[in-house]
Amino acid sequence: MTIALSAATLPDIAARASVPAYDRSALTAGILHFGIGNFHRAHQAVYLDSLFAQGRDHDWAILGAGVMPSDQRMRDALEGQDWLTTVVEQSGAQSLARVTGAMVGMLPVGDADAIVAKLADPAIRIVSLTVTEGGYYIDAAGKFDASHPAIRADIALPARPTTVFGLIVAGLARRRADGTVPFTVMSCDNIPHNGVVTRNAVLGIAREIDADLAAWIDTSVAFPNGMVDRITPATGVQERETLDRDFGIADNWPVFCEDFTQWVLEDRFSAGRPALEAVGVQFVPDVTPFETMKIRILNGGHAVIAYPAGLLGVTYAHEAMETPLIRAFLQKVEREEIIPTVPPVPGTDLAGYFGIIERRFANPKIKDTIRRLCLDGSNRQPKFIVPSIADRLKAGAGIEGLALESALWCRYCFGTDEGGQPIEPNDPNWDRLTQVAKAARGEPTAWLDMDDVYGEVGRAQPFRDAFSTALRALWADGTRAVLARYAGGSN
Repeated sequence: MTIALSAATLPDIAARASVPAYDRSALTAGILHFGIGNFHRAHQAVYLDSLFAQGRDHDWAILGAGVMPSDQRMRDALEGQDWLTTVVEQSGAQSLARVTGAMVGMLPVGDADAIVAKLADPAIRIVSLTVTEGGYYIDAAGKFDASHPAIRADIALPARPTTVFGLIVAGLARRRADGTVPFTVMSCDNIPHNGVVTRNAVLGIAREIDADLAAWIDTSVAFPNGMVDRITPATGVQERETLDRDFGIADNWPVFCEDFTQWVLEDRFSAGRPALEAVGVQFVPDVTPFETMKIRILNGGHAVIAYPAGLLGVTYAHEAMETPLIRAFLQKVEREEIIPTVPPVPGTDLAGYFGIIERRFANPKIKDTIRRLCLDGSNRQPKFIVPSIADRLKAGAGIEGLALESALWCRYCFGTDEGGQPIEPNDPNWDRLTQVAKAARGEPTAWLDMDDVYGEVGRAQPFRDAFSTALRALWADGTRAVLARYAGGSN
């Protein structure tokens, strides 16, 4: 018999999944989190749930907040099950379900008055956010875009903000006026130097509203950088049915994720923090080495397998890893061109780290879609691939594999796969990318002239030559033949 998830049914569910062993009624919110999505519930919320299970820091529970339509759907789903979430952690050998209870509520979505009032509450000492890589209002040059219409609206009406960053500024302004210690602003998004990026957004708004407020934020508010990692696919019908079939639990919005998790965080906080080191969070003075390692080896590796797999009609990441040509391509690019660009990381063997990444990509339980990995290349390539190319060029080292990765992305954005089937739009800039990819079929360097993606790298002649050679070969001979020539192996 299926049991619907709720606080009342936890005793019955305990025979099917681990459930909170602490008194949730004793929890109080110390963290206000924007963006209660799958990754947050599989990562930050799980760490806090584990900490609470140790009987510690029950005044650091999560209160949700949001401004997007998807936030309302999530609020409706979670409210109906008392803010509980079933997290299914999957390895190749087994799946384990746990119900997490670190969240205690969610504010009305888009209600600026309610959100700002809670941001001003001294009990809230951390404001965290997962608003996706594209949610930070960054322009083509990589800087905060203060000209964006939503940002201009928040600057014009600071008492009625509609963006996450406008709300944070309003909350900090209220705390300054009240003489309250400011909260820490902690990004948990997968972007380089996420704390710096968040700080730039907050200060970018504050400086145009009130110079004194901006100066106070600049000197008083902590924005720690953090590296977060856990592969967490989207939830669909299949995941809900699997939870019902395998565990007999009905959850409105369960989370399925891999069994691996990592969080490295700079230990800089304005008003204290929970003792997350007790549950595996690594606190460091500088997250940069860990961040570079993860972004280049893992996120860059995802890009390396994504576009050939997308062109060859492969559906899932583990299927790409089961395709010898794609796996050989990944191994050669990583070992010869990506890993050599990663500086030493304290306590970490980079070759061993890549071995873990390979196993994670090959996990058949996760069913991470190739389409998701191909998504938003115009935003991800400049972060995950182009820096490695830049470092290789500076060192006078080879870039054949990375140039091929870029050519595969270009070929994917042409809009048809190797079988001639259409590729549905998969980027906010898809129309532009498709247009440029069609021009690049005749003149490959047209692709590299997208300065917002490639910058100086796109103007470097060795890269232009290697890219042009790779793209022409893809059109002349096809993906399989080009991969075979580069990496060897069979289909």
